[in-house]
Amino acid sequence: MSEKSWIEITNDDGKVFSGYLSLSHSGKGPGLVLVQEIWGVNEHIRALADMYALAGFTVLAPDVFWRNGPRTDLMYGESDTKTAREKMSALDNAQAARDVAQAAEFLRQRSDTGGKVAILGFCLGGQLAYRAAPIAKADALVAFYGGGIDKHLDVANYVTMPALFHFAEDDAHIPATSVDAIRQAVAANPRARVQTYAAVGHGFCCWGRPMYDQRNAAIAHGRTLDFLGSHL
Repeated sequence: MSEKSWIEITNDDGKVFSGYLSLSHSGKGPGLVLVQEIWGVNEHIRALADMYALAGFTVLAPDVFWRNGPRTDLMYGESDTKTAREKMSALDNAQAARDVAQAAEFLRQRSDTGGKVAILGFCLGGQLAYRAAPIAKADALVAFYGGGIDKHLDVANYVTMPALFHFAEDDAHIPATSVDAIRQAVAANPRARVQTYAAVGHGFCCWGRPMYDQRNAAIAHGRTLDFLGSHL
């Protein structure tokens, strides 16, 4: 049975924050940093960490909101979403990206990962994964409907690792023009791919939200596992 626990990570300022660690059945496998949405390292994110651990990865979901209340664990109702948006507004995204990069380095140093680490994120976490991957020199990057990536297109110059971007075609938060701009920004990287999904909206991979689409979520996770298997 896979092992699950909260562990401590020391960032580059010498401060300690936590992350949810889920190990594969074998106790070893490539590292995968899984970056949260605005609702924190909640039940959905922990379940995703366990799912990827069952696929053979050593998965760490860092608590990126730790400076403004550790171990945020919110659901998708109106009250919790209001709290989540407040936490997102208070977040220093550049600082959070460095924390994510530190989580990747933590995994890289573990003997059970073989030194290979990818960073994968959802929504806010997709943007943080995109910004953290060059800092961490990640071996691969996956971003699911990363909000705000188009505001940091200069980072694409440093995204030289294999990269996979998932976007919903009916995303009310990320318009097609933004997806096109991201596609153009990463075009110089032959190992970068932008994948879109028709007739679904933002957050379509989250089973706790009304926009969840089982078919497209399964396809997106399948493509992600194939991608990670190819590059890690």
